[in-house]
Formats: sequence, C-alpha cells, structure tokens
Amino acid sequence: MPGVVAVALGGSRARGTHRPDSDIDLGLYYRGRPGVAELRALARELTGEDTAVTEPGGWGPWVDGGGWLTVGGRRVDWIYRDLDRVHRIWRDCQAGHYEIGAQPGHPLGFYSHAYAGEVALCQVLDDPSGELTALRERTAHYPPALREALVAGLWECDFALTTARYGAAGNDPAYAAGALFRAIGVACHALHAADGAWLINEKGMVASAARLPSAPEGFRERAQALLAAVGTTPREIGRTIDAASGLIAEVRTACAG
Repeated sequence: MPGVVAVALGGSRARGTHRPDSDIDLGLYYRGRPGVAELRALARELTGEDTAVTEPGGWGPWVDGGGWLTVGGRRVDWIYRDLDRVHRIWRDCQAGHYEIGAQPGHPLGFYSHAYAGEVALCQVLDDPSGELTALRERTAHYPPALREALVAGLWECDFALTTARYGAAGNDPAYAAGALFRAIGVACHALHAADGAWLINEKGMVASAARLPSAPEGFRERAQALLAAVGTTPREIGRTIDAASGLIAEVRTACAG
C-alpha cells in the first residue's frame, strides 16, 4: 500500500489478554500520506463490500483514522499511525514530556506517550525496512524522565479532589464524579510509570494498575467503589472524596518508593 511503512498487531491480541470476541487491531504505520484509495480497494476485496476507510485525521487528532472491517466474521480494525509523529513523541518521552489531548473515545484524554507504548507492546507483522522493529526495541526500556514526569503529575490528583469538594458543597454528584475519575486516572498513569509499565488506554486502567507491584493494597476494589457510588448528598459525596484522598496518599507513597 502506498505510504504504509509497517504493519503491527496491537491491542489485547498483541498482549495475549484478548477474549474470543476481541477485535483484531492492526496498526498501519505510514509516512507522508497513506494511499487511502488503495486501502479502500483492499478493504472491499477483503470484505466483499464498500467499507468506510477514512482520510488521515478522520477519527480525531490522536487516534488519527483507519477503517472498521469485518473479515470472515471477525472484526478487524485498521488504525493509522504517522511514523514520523511516533518518532517525535518517543523523543518527547525520553525528555520527560507528554501531552494530553482531547479525543473522542478517551474520556480521560489521550496521553501522547501511548504512541510509544503501542510500539513497545505490539507484535510487528510486516516491516521491510526494519524501522518499526528497531523502534520497538528502544521503547522496551521505559524512559526514566517520563517516569519522573508522570509521578510528578500526581499534583493534579489533589487539585481534582479539591474541585470535587465543590461538587459536594453544591450537591452536584456529576461534577464530583468527573473530578474523581480524573484523580483516579492520573494515579493509574503514575503507578504504571513508577513500575516502568506502559499504559496506553484508560480502558481497564484500574485493573491494570492493581496488578502492578507498587499498587496499594486493594487498589482495584477501592478505586472502583469510589466511582461506582459517589453519593447523592453533600455528606455522602464528601465521604467518598475523603476515601479517595486516602487512596491517593497511598499511591503517592508507593510511587515515591
């Protein structure tokens, strides 16, 4: 395909955590611009019908674009990744820099270092130049500067819990819930960074964090309980925020260790 440099298997199937009905995620790493017309023709050949294959950026600024296919009864997702942009993000990671972008499908926001994590966790399927394989070998080593930056980002948890208390005072559980979700998400990223583990998506982030060596005891059950029952009165919401504060304090201690 014109513009496509390498293809990789990603998602749960690459990590061996998939279910029988899990999608097959294929990362299409391109340079310049992928041959969209050619990809659409290939999609039709594989599926026997016209399939929506987007232009770059068709799915938003970070997920980029691709296509949703059904091949032989299985869901197959093509997901574009601009390889030059991935290289730039990897350099940022090594320097301890990351961005958080608004992106449909990512309620926590899209963390830019996910690009590097995707490469580290993928299975390279086709890479004639060897470029993606070489990058995968480098991303296997979690950058110390990124670890420091994400752990330092725990300050936002305190800020989120402070704003959650405005939700409690105003009897606004929806606002409080949003702030609590933010605090838990930031904590999950910090825990992964502290243990040198890539976190590439907020789906399953709490369960993933709970499996880490540094995770506070009962992290999964406690974090999910906070978000499952924020409360309906100022007093109930306040108790939830107090419990969240205690959990975040343990996360901070774990990350410092």
